[in-house]
Amino acid sequence: MQTGGSAFRMGRLDHVHIRVPDRAEAARWYAEHLGFEPVAAYDFWATGFEGGPLQISADGGRTMLALFEASEGHPMVCQQTGVAFSVDADSFMSFARSLPCGIHNARGEPLVLTDLVDFDMCWAFDLVDPWGNQYELNCYDYERVRAELVEADAVEVVRYWPRQLYDAYREAASS
Repeated sequence: MQTGGSAFRMGRLDHVHIRVPDRAEAARWYAEHLGFEPVAAYDFWATGFEGGPLQISADGGRTMLALFEASEGHPMVCQQTGVAFSVDADSFMSFARSLPCGIHNARGEPLVLTDLVDFDMCWAFDLVDPWGNQYELNCYDYERVRAELVEADAVEVVRYWPRQLYDAYREAASS
């Protein structure tokens, strides 16, 4: 039951950010003890650039752990443990167009449309609750959000690595 406030609903749990000293060692432990396996669809994030997460899952990729190697050289904002949710394109674009709406980004500023992150395979917003807990809202309908939000509204997005890295990865994977 909803008790006032926004009609927006966060969506399904997508992944949890986990900091580990060694991704490969952690992946082996999670595989051996808890049945997790790497999710091939997101291999680019683990191999395409330094510091990306290794996505592992025990349920075929429906929910995942994103293993980040703890280091100061990480290309993104210093990664802390956080929870990521995903929603469909309609919900994501509705949320994006409602900004700012009383939610803050990881820098403590009002979350705005230009905080939209392009992860090449999905779009995301990094946000915090009033107590500093970090969340990520993702949408994997990449092309639809690109066309109907990013291009339609001429949104300048945040990128953590050059698009060319993902393009080169896809080209190498297809050959």
